[in-house]
Amino acid sequence: MRTLQFEIPDLTELDDQDLKMAMAIKLYEAGKISTGQAAEIVGISKRLFIENMKSFDSSILAKYSLDDFLADIKNA
Repeated sequence: MRTLQFEIPDLTELDDQDLKMAMAIKLYEAGKISTGQAAEIVGISKRLFIENMKSFDSSILAKYSLDDFLADIKNA
């Protein structure tokens, strides 16, 4: 795994874990990584990552369109 360092102004009220979570959610929503990869970035389980997404006004379903959702139901 790569390590990335960058500076965040002290004005932000987010701790390191919140910043990791925000970054991982954004990458997931953009389709760049899976929920498993996002959870690994944050250092938590996939289930906990999915549960914590709501704290950041996001959801695992955020990137699904209605057509995708209906296709998944049909395939289930």
